[in-house]
Amino acid sequence: MTTGSITAAAPVRFRHWIPPGVYRPQTDTGLLRRALRREPISGRTEVLDLGTGSGALAVEAARMGARVTAVDISWRALAAAWCNGLLNGQRVRVRHGDLASAVPGRRFDLVVTNPPYVPAPGGAPPRGSARAWDAGADGRLLIDRICAAAPTVLRPYGRLLMVHSHLSGVEETLARLRDGGLRAQVVERTRLPFGPVLRSRLGWLRERGLLAGRTNEELVVIRAEHA
Repeated sequence: MTTGSITAAAPVRFRHWIPPGVYRPQTDTGLLRRALRREPISGRTEVLDLGTGSGALAVEAARMGARVTAVDISWRALAAAWCNGLLNGQRVRVRHGDLASAVPGRRFDLVVTNPPYVPAPGGAPPRGSARAWDAGADGRLLIDRICAAAPTVLRPYGRLLMVHSHLSGVEETLARLRDGGLRAQVVERTRLPFGPVLRSRLGWLRERGLLAGRTNEELVVIRAEHA
C-alpha cells in the first residue's frame, strides 16, 4: 500500500437516518471509506465495524459484497446502522457491546474503526454525544484497546483500518500495532481546519503541548496486517 496524498476526503453518500446523539459522517468517515474502497473484498469477506455510529462504513462494506457485523456501545447507533442498511438495500448484522467484547471468539478478514480520538480535559467519562469523539486526556482511551485487540480479532491474513488525529499520537499507534506483531503504516492523510470541538479547547491543547505549532488538524488512516 502506498501512502495517500494530503487532500480532502470525498464525502460519504448514502441514504441515511441519523437520530440525535449518533455521530454524523464527516471528513474522517470519508477518509476511512476511501481506504476501505481499496481493500480486496468478496462475498466471503467478513468485516467488523467497531464503533459503527450511523453505519456508513458498514453499509459501504456491504455494498462491496462483504458480510458485515457492526458493533457499538450505543443502542441508538445500532438502530441507526440497522435501519441505514435497510434504506440502502444492504444487510448489516448489529451487535451491542464494548468493542471486540461484543463478538467473543470471532475473527475477521477486515476490521474498520473510527474510534473517538479527541483529547479532552477532565477525568470524567464522556457522556451523550461526546462519547463519539472525546477520548481521555491523550485521546487514546479506545485507540490503545483497539491496538491490543487487533492481533486476536484479525484472521492470519486479516487487515485493520483505523482513522484518528495527529493529536492522539500516530507514531505511538504504529508502534503499538507493530509490537503486537502487525505490519502497520499510514495509507491516507488529510488536513482540515479545527472544528468546533477543537476550537473550544485550543487553549487547553496548547498548554498540553499537543498542537506543536499547528494551525490545522491532520487526520490519518492506519492500515495494519499480520506480518
